[in-house]
Amino acid sequence: MDLARLRTLRELSLRKTMASVAEALLISPSAVSQQIALLEDETGIELVERRGRGVRLTPAGQRLVEHAGRVIGILEEAKTDLAELKKTVAGELRVAAFPSVAASLIPPTIRALSARFPDLMTTFEELEPTDSLAALRAWQTDVAIVDDLTTASGLAEAQVETLHLLDDQLHVLLPPGHRLAERAHVTLEELATERWALDTNSSTYSDVIVGACRDAGFDPIINGRCHSFEVVRAMVEAGCSVSINPGLRGRDYIGRLLLKQIRPAIMRRIFVTFRSGERRNPAVAGFVTELQAVAAAMNTQAAPAPG
Repeated sequence: MDLARLRTLRELSLRKTMASVAEALLISPSAVSQQIALLEDETGIELVERRGRGVRLTPAGQRLVEHAGRVIGILEEAKTDLAELKKTVAGELRVAAFPSVAASLIPPTIRALSARFPDLMTTFEELEPTDSLAALRAWQTDVAIVDDLTTASGLAEAQVETLHLLDDQLHVLLPPGHRLAERAHVTLEELATERWALDTNSSTYSDVIVGACRDAGFDPIINGRCHSFEVVRAMVEAGCSVSINPGLRGRDYIGRLLLKQIRPAIMRRIFVTFRSGERRNPAVAGFVTELQAVAAAMNTQAAPAPG
């Protein structure tokens, strides 16, 4: 059986639609459908059932995916073994991380790794934590940086190793001249009547904020559903909205906006993840070592000022 077709079937088991598999594999939906059809011809049995816009694997398809996972895992283990024996660390290392962490941690880590291993090409892709974990499981990235607010259920998987990097405290983002501008910290209850702008590019992150507001006894009045932090920042800076901002973003310049600590604090833990056993790979091990050094240096820095 063709390995590329097995990978396609495995992706389909994870992503459920031809369109999402096509996006992940950078091919057309018709090519995905053709790969599955050819695999069915090779095996002589139906592997998927079409259900509206999505598909469901047949019992034969599910069984084959289990075998495919083991086959691909063995091949990746072989690559790790060979990489461990090489005298020169070269090739490509793929890294995925979400925006607020990526901006702070990824550039200095790649720079340090490039100085250490000049023949190694490190490529970065910006992905939300849940997508990063999916890419890691599907062998589409080698390292994923995630947090526990949005991926708590995925961090306990046996095939994924997880290392804690740092903790990040969320802050309320206020416009200049706000009624709470002189306060060192605020409670969510004090913002119950405010209008909110949220970065909905990650629905999971915005759901966490909405959930925290509901736990505080109110549904936030959302007047901005934005697909980037830049738009959230513009809404707040104009006095249209308030928002909640990761502390890591507050380490960078954010204009005239005010950052206020939340009481009680809302924390998230940041982790680096990779497939089990792959820390033997010198490229993965080197990246993790440099990343931990950058995170440790960041932990020693002062927290963002309240205004």
